[in-house]
Amino acid sequence: MTANDSSTTRADREGGVFETVKNLGLLDPARLVATGAALARWGPNIASLYAAAAGRFPTRPAIIDHRGSLSYVALDRRSTALAKGLLGIGLRPGQNLGLLCHNHRDFVEANVAAAKAGLDVVYLNTGFAPPQLAEVLDREQVAGVVCDADLFPLLDAPGSDRPTVVADGKVDGLRSMHDVRRTGRRRPRVLVPRTSSPVLLTSGTTGLPKGAQRSNNPAGARSATGLLQRIPYRAGDVFVVASPLFHAWGLSQLIVAASLGSTVVLSPRFSPSGCVDAVAEHRATVLTVVPVMLQRMLSETAVDLGRMSGLRIVASSGAALPPVVALDWMDQVGDTLYNLYGSTEVGQAAIATPDELRAAPGTVGRVAPGSNVAILDDRGRPLPQGSTGQIFVSNGAQFAGYTGGGGKEVVDGYMSSGDVGYFSDDGLLFVTGRADDMIISGGENVFPGEVEDLLLAMDDVADVAVVGVEDADFGQRLAAFIVAAEGTELTVEQIRSAVGDRLARHKVPRDVTFVDELPRTTTGKVLRRSLGD
Repeated sequence: MTANDSSTTRADREGGVFETVKNLGLLDPARLVATGAALARWGPNIASLYAAAAGRFPTRPAIIDHRGSLSYVALDRRSTALAKGLLGIGLRPGQNLGLLCHNHRDFVEANVAAAKAGLDVVYLNTGFAPPQLAEVLDREQVAGVVCDADLFPLLDAPGSDRPTVVADGKVDGLRSMHDVRRTGRRRPRVLVPRTSSPVLLTSGTTGLPKGAQRSNNPAGARSATGLLQRIPYRAGDVFVVASPLFHAWGLSQLIVAASLGSTVVLSPRFSPSGCVDAVAEHRATVLTVVPVMLQRMLSETAVDLGRMSGLRIVASSGAALPPVVALDWMDQVGDTLYNLYGSTEVGQAAIATPDELRAAPGTVGRVAPGSNVAILDDRGRPLPQGSTGQIFVSNGAQFAGYTGGGGKEVVDGYMSSGDVGYFSDDGLLFVTGRADDMIISGGENVFPGEVEDLLLAMDDVADVAVVGVEDADFGQRLAAFIVAAEGTELTVEQIRSAVGDRLARHKVPRDVTFVDELPRTTTGKVLRRSLGD
């Protein structure tokens, strides 16, 4: 790739990585000894991260949740016993373990235990409907499940001989994690290190979620270090991770925190007031969210955002960040907002810093260290600077393929993100929208994001989604679904006029529907297929 290929030199990457690792204290001799011992025992997986932290910071809280505090050494010991217990109930190394839990300590412990037992984790979405979950469990050949008591009804599989372990809560007739852990403590079984290949599920906004196989490789680790180069994490930070842990973004933040020996504060369910309370009570320095969470906190008038003044980093990813939300958040909370652009398949592609979001609120930032991004046309040829085309990403964090077969288009080592966008003259990346979200109305191409951002900037609009619906004359026409701000009244004409005054006529929604809320995934992405039916 040459034209419009944004990347960094090898020397720059290696120099930046060294400085980042040094500044974070990862070269501390005691930490290196603990890390070496953990890697020798468990291999390159999440188990070694927590074991290393237990060796270096044994009494430091690893997790704080609704049940209190759990230290690193306690988590390490409990997860080892649980790993033996999981093997004791019939699971075998190399099999898939489904993890269906909210954000709390049991999710983390089961995750670490699976790695120690040689099991591959399939991260299950807590928002699944029973039929959808049943299909995923069968397709991914899940041999056993760890699930919360309140989520057990979703399994809906009478007669299944799949071992099920209840995490948070109790279900009559089923083993609890406590029971399995207790049997594991009595077993002398030897745990053999094995490189794990976890399975993350895509968002499923256009159909049944696909399984994306991940792997642990050195190139992927170097790519992950790019996150630390662009976002100023510190060893010992206190993280409030509000984004779902079963999603790639929440999981990555859990891994970052464990790498730094940091404390993670978790809550089973997100609420604007609960999130602010957690940040204030635990004096958190890092908050991890998906954009819709920022949106909800900003719109909740009873929430005092000033209580979060101790935050140094607000890290957002998982969905598009509306420009108005970015600016409103920084105006009210401070210039601490960082936005990561990437996907389950391609890994991280770009990171926007507060300065970049101030200068160009719609940007997803500059290409992340360790990644390369190219803008290609429909025939896979590089486009010149400023031209809009398909976004392709190259790094060591690309997924290995879908578990059901197939993958993403790859051109010269660059993988399709499925998005369309362009680079500005100063090297900032802008995402226009999803390629499959594009609406063709009367021969004109329209990406809904442009219209949505404009409408969301209206004071009386709390949320909005724009989709294409069939039209006999134009092929498709634009339909806008509007959530009005509390206590306000909007008219169809106001919505159309707001767009018509700023954009071309073919971008004005012909259908305007007011709704109480938009259908979203648990990570905040709009379920567009549920609109316009």
